[in-house]
Amino acid sequence: MTLPEPPLLAAQRRERLLADLHAHGSLRVSEIARALGVTTVTVRRDIAQLVDEGAIERVHGGVRLPRGTETQPHVTAAVEDPARLAGTDEATLPAVGMVVPSLDYYWPEIIRGASDAAPDAGVRLVLRGSSYDDVADVRRQTSWLVDTVGVQGLLIAPPTLGEEAATLITWLAGLAVPVVFVERTATVGPYHEYVESVSTDHAFGASLAVRHLAAEGHRRVGFLASGSSPTTPAVQRGWKRTAAELGLELDGTPEVICADHRVPSWSDDVGRAIEACTATGTTALLVHSDREAISLVARCEDRGIQVPRDLAVVAYDDEIAGLTNPALSAIRPAKYTIGETAMQLLSKRMQDGPGRPVHRVRISPQLIVRDSSRVHARP
Repeated sequence: MTLPEPPLLAAQRRERLLADLHAHGSLRVSEIARALGVTTVTVRRDIAQLVDEGAIERVHGGVRLPRGTETQPHVTAAVEDPARLAGTDEATLPAVGMVVPSLDYYWPEIIRGASDAAPDAGVRLVLRGSSYDDVADVRRQTSWLVDTVGVQGLLIAPPTLGEEAATLITWLAGLAVPVVFVERTATVGPYHEYVESVSTDHAFGASLAVRHLAAEGHRRVGFLASGSSPTTPAVQRGWKRTAAELGLELDGTPEVICADHRVPSWSDDVGRAIEACTATGTTALLVHSDREAISLVARCEDRGIQVPRDLAVVAYDDEIAGLTNPALSAIRPAKYTIGETAMQLLSKRMQDGPGRPVHRVRISPQLIVRDSSRVHARP
């Protein structure tokens, strides 16, 4: 039987760190943690000791030898080749849990962003899928990660509407491990203190769409969105506020909240939205999400309504909007960056502890203009 190597003592870790620095010039904190098989918190303690002794200097994201003491030419950038690191088993890294409501739409890119950021944070990601509205299942998945896996931090997108969701959020905020909400915001306690979060500024995304359509000459811009999406309220708020600011016609303009796309009545809701556009002279629609927008364009074709000549359309999400004919203009949330930033924020919370101020990061989406809303695309 092969016995595991005993962990290095603090003095041994610092000696190893100095040896690697003399060999490579500069190192990232995450690289040191992986090479030594310890957490980034432990590495930062060792770094602080060596800095106090004047043996090393801090640089952004890592450390280097003090100028003039290098035994080799100074390396100005962090070394990118991971092959030189000691072969640390990923399973020995501290685990961070992630619970998301979907594994096949919108969320895969967020997951990838968090996963790619995990090595630099000195952690490994353990993923669980749940649902948008099953509070009990979200709690069950979280409990498994905390109690069975022993995660040291949690990224999660919980339900936020209703009394059960409020109870869940209070429970999440009271966990013994740091928690960062992803694409969700919430407050807890008698003083309504915020939970740490990273989210898309969806109201701003809707504003981009409305301003684009107004610039194309549309004076009546309608709204169609899924009632089951937690994103809908923010998108709807941004649409209405911006339309009012620009002096667009709102009285009688279609504002349709449709059923979930899995419900048979969803198709009827989309049809009614088209009829309302025709009846009110609405010439443009902001539609959340891509599914609804693609279905709406297909229904328009069936009725002889041409997009964008008769009705301009901007989708919200940009998962598959560019694959249609005509290609749909869309608002694109920075999904990869959301996941990456959430992991980085959680890592800082894990390192700095409960004294760190709560951060709420909002990331702006982009407007991607394609054929479905361009004036010059009209026949």
